[in-house]
Amino acid sequence: MIKVYGITTCGSVKKAIAFFKQKVVPYSFVDLKSTQLSDAKLESWLSKQPMSVIFNTKGTKFKTLGLTKDISDEEKKSWLLKEQLLFKRPIVECEDGTLLVGFDEEVYTQKFV
Repeated sequence: MIKVYGITTCGSVKKAIAFFKQKVVPYSFVDLKSTQLSDAKLESWLSKQPMSVIFNTKGTKFKTLGLTKDISDEEKKSWLLKEQLLFKRPIVECEDGTLLVGFDEEVYTQKFV
């Protein structure tokens, strides 16, 4: 079963969940507001996707924290472990070990349908 990480109020997460429900793809949901990710989980994700894909520089949390786009990957990693709303969402752990970040209906269709 795939795992979808995100927050329930995020538009992209809502689109992904609606896609999985419509296509009858079984999934479990992990709320990033209530579940603290481990350093090991973040490292695992970074082995599959670069920091530039995982770290969201366009979201509200990034702006309200006053961060700049030129912070180092180590600083980004530290911020992700403290402020999980800085993750680009949704993050989908697929059964084959791949990691999808964000919602792209075309990519999801190729992967799950």
